[in-house]
Amino acid sequence: MPGFLDKERIIAGPGFNRWLVPPAALAIHLCIGMAYGFSVFWLPLSRALGITEAIPCGPDVGFFAELFTTTCDWEISTLGWMYTLFFVLLGSSAATWGGWLERAGPRKAGVVSAFCWCGGMLISALGVYLHQFWIVILGSGVIGGIGLGLGYISPVSTLIKWFPDRRGMATGMAIMGFGGGAMIGSPLAADLMKIFATPTSVGVTQTLVVMALVYFVFMMAGALGYRVPETGWKPAGWTPPLAQAGNAMITQRHVHVSKVWGIPQFWLIWMVLCMNVSAGIGVIGMASPMLQEVFGGSLIGVAQKFDELDKTQLAAIATVAAGFTALLSLFNIGGRFFWASLSDTLGRKITYVVFFVLGAVLYFGVPGSAAAGSIVLFVAAFCVILSMYGGGFATVPAYLADIFGTQMVGAIHGRLLTAWATAGVLGPVVVNYMREYQLSLGLPREQVYNQTMYILTGMLMVGLICNLMVRPLADKWFMTDAELAEEKRLAHEKEAVSELAHDSEGSHDAVSPVVVVAWAAVGIPLAWGVYRTLQIVAKFFH
Repeated sequence: MPGFLDKERIIAGPGFNRWLVPPAALAIHLCIGMAYGFSVFWLPLSRALGITEAIPCGPDVGFFAELFTTTCDWEISTLGWMYTLFFVLLGSSAATWGGWLERAGPRKAGVVSAFCWCGGMLISALGVYLHQFWIVILGSGVIGGIGLGLGYISPVSTLIKWFPDRRGMATGMAIMGFGGGAMIGSPLAADLMKIFATPTSVGVTQTLVVMALVYFVFMMAGALGYRVPETGWKPAGWTPPLAQAGNAMITQRHVHVSKVWGIPQFWLIWMVLCMNVSAGIGVIGMASPMLQEVFGGSLIGVAQKFDELDKTQLAAIATVAAGFTALLSLFNIGGRFFWASLSDTLGRKITYVVFFVLGAVLYFGVPGSAAAGSIVLFVAAFCVILSMYGGGFATVPAYLADIFGTQMVGAIHGRLLTAWATAGVLGPVVVNYMREYQLSLGLPREQVYNQTMYILTGMLMVGLICNLMVRPLADKWFMTDAELAEEKRLAHEKEAVSELAHDSEGSHDAVSPVVVVAWAAVGIPLAWGVYRTLQIVAKFFH
């Protein structure tokens, strides 16, 4: 008998409603998406011992000494390494265990992800309590990072198989959740820290424990809600694109994950993702200081440059910049669903052409809008850029399914996420170091980002060239019928009895009370997160 978590136990029967799968994926992605919002803990943790004011470590305490010290507070720059670890571990764990996921199924991967991510937060809570940063890094950074990778790719293959007619939209819904996780988690964490804060505690330990327990419930519900379709299942009346329009960019065959490292098209799409993410992720980290330094006092109606402002004025423009950052997060999330859904109509290759051409035009035009003092054009450009940054994440799984087939697309996507890990280092390095270099040359603060924008434009052009070079795969890369049959056997797949039999017992698209409840369970927290974010955005427009 197969175990409770085994793939054989989650093969959907006739009449299963496929719209129950996206909220299951969202339940996991909204939780692990808190990785984007972990910086909400940095300031409280930087005074975890001093409570009201940080106890500095002194020049004799280096990074490695900070990992074990119990007598002084951690610096924010040290805490920031957690953010780097998240995305390096996400990419590497997704690449390492992607093949296992395809055979073990999304339920088992989701459960492991829940234990790793939530267990990692509990371990981090212990590290904060004992004031041992190495325990914090081991918990959320390493163990949690593994949970991030498995949770991120757990629904990809399943969603693509349930929605062969709308691959982009399906993956866009789930990956939108990863972008939205911080919108829920950050204000929730801030509220909890206020509740738990005492004269002797900043409240981070208790907050991590509560969030870990809440997230565990949601992630387990999501993992147990996963179902996979029978092999060969398709929506009633739907015709595959190849037979429908002779679209050579969408294959009906399948590539084994073990071959992708040697396929040129894989590396071209790897560069496509890396360049798109590098250009966007570098800006995300510097969005707030960039707006403040470029426009200075004009953000609050004062005709003074950034260096000429007093403390009160600096605090005022920082509030405006926080609203700008929140606005970008909304476009990042909305772009994931919008662009991925649009790619179902435009095609994946054309969608990325739009990303790179429009993105390059906008980056190239940013210095001009800054020089002209046009805050509206500057903000509008970055809103569109961030929508395409998010859209790139959400569109790429469908791109991979088109080129490499659906049999092992989750595992292939896992390996492609090493591009994200690379971009997570490359993008911020380019933006941060170019800024420091320009400042060292004596350039005014409002001009230090100009060269960076031109470099990012060049990176997008590299991505455009790689995207234009993507062609359908040669026959030699695809699995033979015998190899495919063996892979399906190892993946414990079950052939559909017939399309008619599957659909005769209930519509796979019908709205039912169960579907409404499932969507409400993820939709209400997401709506709350959007509401809290809009409150911050209002400060920008005010």
